[in-house]
Amino acid sequence: MRTFCDGHTRRDALRVGTASLFGASLGLPHLLAASDAAKPKKDVSLIFVFLHGGQSHIDTFDLKPDAPAEIRGEFQPMQTKVPGLVMCDLLPKTAGQLDKFSLVRSFRHHNSDHGPADHYILTGFFPTAGFNPTLSPNNQKPSVGSVVSKKLGPKGSVPAYVALPKVHPSGGSAYLGAAHAPFVIDADPSAPTFSVPDLVPPAAIASDRLDDRRKLLDSVDRFHRSAEARANTHAGAVATFRDKAFDLMTSKQAKQAFDIAAEPEKLRDEYGRNTLGQSCLMARRLVEGGVRCVTVDHSNWDTHDGNFAVLKNTLLPAYDSAVGALFRDLADRGLLDSTLVVVTGEFGRTPRINKNAGRDHWGPCFTVLLGGGGIRGGVVVGKTDTRAERPATDPYGPEDLFATMFAQMGIDPKGELHMPDGRPTGLVNGGKVMTELV
Repeated sequence: MRTFCDGHTRRDALRVGTASLFGASLGLPHLLAASDAAKPKKDVSLIFVFLHGGQSHIDTFDLKPDAPAEIRGEFQPMQTKVPGLVMCDLLPKTAGQLDKFSLVRSFRHHNSDHGPADHYILTGFFPTAGFNPTLSPNNQKPSVGSVVSKKLGPKGSVPAYVALPKVHPSGGSAYLGAAHAPFVIDADPSAPTFSVPDLVPPAAIASDRLDDRRKLLDSVDRFHRSAEARANTHAGAVATFRDKAFDLMTSKQAKQAFDIAAEPEKLRDEYGRNTLGQSCLMARRLVEGGVRCVTVDHSNWDTHDGNFAVLKNTLLPAYDSAVGALFRDLADRGLLDSTLVVVTGEFGRTPRINKNAGRDHWGPCFTVLLGGGGIRGGVVVGKTDTRAERPATDPYGPEDLFATMFAQMGIDPKGELHMPDGRPTGLVNGGKVMTELV
């Protein structure tokens, strides 16, 4: 199993479940707690595909075929559906959908370490002193999904924010609390035995057995319910949301949204029978079923060794099928205008190839993909220098990405959240909307 350069494996990340988000097993009742969310001006959902480890921009969307051999790498450019725009020849399906999304090539930030860069990309805020990337969660600021949950709230009986196949350590809710933490699938949708833990009970468990469990909980609760109400008003509210958890278990809407096996075999094949492909298909099902935000955390793009072999044989084929199918599928279903898709790593890779035929971390320049949700298709924003080392035009960064995402979802980027002590704090750290895209 390939590990990140910091020694963690994908298996380590998969062990991170819903309970570990808060250091205790809080479960569905807390995740379903109602928010004081304002009604959205737009009804746009978000699929945020995080390429954990850092995708190589120079080998995918910003090739430099005229650069020296130690820079340009092994892959060739190919024409896309948009005349004059090229990308890597290993991405033909994605290239065929470029009219539906755009690329920001002049993206950058100032950090090239996994932990801080992850937090930056997933929250829009660079972590301050005391940040500990080994914690899970490690959020100093709430993740994009948690902000969306807070501001827009749930639709129907499905959670507002879902993380799959696992939750990233920087995917937590920070000071927004358990009500806006992600519902974590914590299972691989490509597995033959895939099911969603703690959400939909096995078919063999009849509804009367669920009713019996509700009665059992009620009989236990009565011994401390009055004390709870006197001492802790939030604890008293949890009982209400526990009821909603039982309702969710028997919700037709939830069952349909999480039932990936209901998809045609041909479509599942098109997305790719792998973790990324089936996660993107599941994400489409979830937004179609009412989920506001789905984050897909896909490993492992940390290609220090054998960059070209790993990209060619493993990562790019899976990426091409998943992303190409996602945009085609959303468009064919009439969901593209109401679904914003963002695909990015925490940084890019060094233009210079290292001694192990790999590329190392590179925060100063990389490419971010955005499409749907009112984003213009077929546009390339900005350009880089001759070696893809630095933006050659005015750069954009995480703050601008968050301002753009929120604006497209009907959330005011200049709005505020409130800390537990009531102090206001900005949703976005001074970012601006990338107007070329909208």
